[in-house]
Amino acid sequence: MKSMGEKMLLFDTLGNQKNQFSTLVEILQQRASSEPAQVAYTYLANGETPEDRLTYQQLDCKAKAIAAHLQSCISPGDRALLIYPQGLEFIAAFFGCLYAGVIAIPTPAPEASRLKRIRPRLESIIQDAECSFILSTSKILSQLEPFITDYKSLKTLSYIATNTINQNSGKDWKETPIKSDSLAYLQYTSGSTSTPKGVAITHQNLIANIAAITQAHGYTSESICASWIPYFHDYGLVNGMLQPLYAGIPCFIMSPVTFIKHPIRWLSAISKYHVTHTGSPCFAYQYCLEKIKPDECQKLNLTSWRVAHTGAETIRREILELFAEKFKPYGFNFSAFYPSYGLAEATLMVTTKKLDEIPKICTVSRQSLSQGRVVVYGKNETENFVSLTSCGITAGDNKIAIVNPETLRRCGVDEVGEIWVAGSSVAKGYWQHLDLTEKTFQAYITDTKEGPFLRTGDLGFIKNNELFVTGRLKDVIIISGCNHYPQDIELSVQQSHPALRFGCGAAFAVETEGQERVIIVQEVNRSEQNQIDSKQITSTIRQAVSAFHEIQLYAVVLIKQGSIPKTSSGKIMRHACKVQFQEGKLEAIFVDIRKK
Repeated sequence: MKSMGEKMLLFDTLGNQKNQFSTLVEILQQRASSEPAQVAYTYLANGETPEDRLTYQQLDCKAKAIAAHLQSCISPGDRALLIYPQGLEFIAAFFGCLYAGVIAIPTPAPEASRLKRIRPRLESIIQDAECSFILSTSKILSQLEPFITDYKSLKTLSYIATNTINQNSGKDWKETPIKSDSLAYLQYTSGSTSTPKGVAITHQNLIANIAAITQAHGYTSESICASWIPYFHDYGLVNGMLQPLYAGIPCFIMSPVTFIKHPIRWLSAISKYHVTHTGSPCFAYQYCLEKIKPDECQKLNLTSWRVAHTGAETIRREILELFAEKFKPYGFNFSAFYPSYGLAEATLMVTTKKLDEIPKICTVSRQSLSQGRVVVYGKNETENFVSLTSCGITAGDNKIAIVNPETLRRCGVDEVGEIWVAGSSVAKGYWQHLDLTEKTFQAYITDTKEGPFLRTGDLGFIKNNELFVTGRLKDVIIISGCNHYPQDIELSVQQSHPALRFGCGAAFAVETEGQERVIIVQEVNRSEQNQIDSKQITSTIRQAVSAFHEIQLYAVVLIKQGSIPKTSSGKIMRHACKVQFQEGKLEAIFVDIRKK
């Protein structure tokens, strides 16, 4: 397949060719030169009040000062962990690494109380990336200090508090040769189905993907962006922070903790600052439905919100419809939703909805889907069905193939297969994992020899040129030769009783007595833990799963709120949940096992 040339095209905010750049460093330097006083980023304290701002010139100066310091102690190509609170210090450090040719690794900032919980992931990243430095703020480093001496992997590192670096030292910065194929950073995967791996993202990958987003989501010179999604997630970094810089538009940043505590403040920021582009995984729209009260909405004006992108997890049509219905009186339009599909291995976005269209759905037979076939559900049919939301068409130069994961041949029309992706956004591979890189990033279709493709591990199909995602290959539950998607089973469970928490359950299979048996682990709302009839709820769960999926559950485990294993980005870790079940380590409220 043809690759894009050395120079990547930067489009202006009307989609016209403006300048040619090959790196993010060139883009920031150009903006600092042509628009020095333009505010690029504003951090909203508590999601409301502007606490700090960075113009393009200020960001350029901070980046050069940090880069000069790094050049005095780190060699180009070395890896550094970036551990920051959500905000502008991270952005300055990230660009400081780019300016110095240091490979940044965005990592969550652990609270002292949670360090032991996330330490295995942190140590895994440090070991895999062979990091030698941690960049952070003096406050966070002081919080980490008591733990550094206890853990060998942390003790051997050097620590730099970038907020203490003299801003005048930028004059000592020496420009580092950076090309389009130079590594910009390592994006470590969430680890929802395996050990976290570092995706090697180049400047070319970034610019190709951001250019595709700019066109697909219709950015203009009047656009304004906002984001609360964590910087260490590819969604938050690429779409939330780097996209606005590329498009040359203002960006308002708030903490994910603020969103969780006060989701109304996200919508209030959209209203107050006339935000046009902002979004989140589907769970956040559901969260707004559950937590935002009518009396909090009286001053909202959401008419500016033109693009409400959503991705990173299963997209539920009913949630989007309920959100649009609830906030329609305040100016929100259902057509603003842009369901998208993407993954870190392709930098971020692969597909998204067409401009100014209503998100499409495809209603198919559940039984046929379990057999790997797509049979569109007719209005007069009584068979069990499932409605899937389209993730749109390919963006930029991305190409998609639906391939049988066993034969490695293209699937026929109306067949479910693995989603394979090719294009300039696809990363080089996994850091220091040559065999896995070859297997995942260098796949070829057996009969036609087309390739190379990225094997995503996701299942789906194409209908009328639009992508529909059905689930994860590793998570599929196979019972009596039929495929069952865990997220569909989990949704049926969570809709069966009001005491069960949405998005906080796991369905998986274990082998017992020579047979695959299905297990449900589900959180219960904390406010109802001491009031529920556990036997009645587990019976209701069993009935729902039997009616909709024709599965007899082996075990139903009700657990405490907040105890189900999740990744740093909020995805359910079904494998980890399975291990905890097998080892008896779940924080169970009630366990119901039926062996026959």
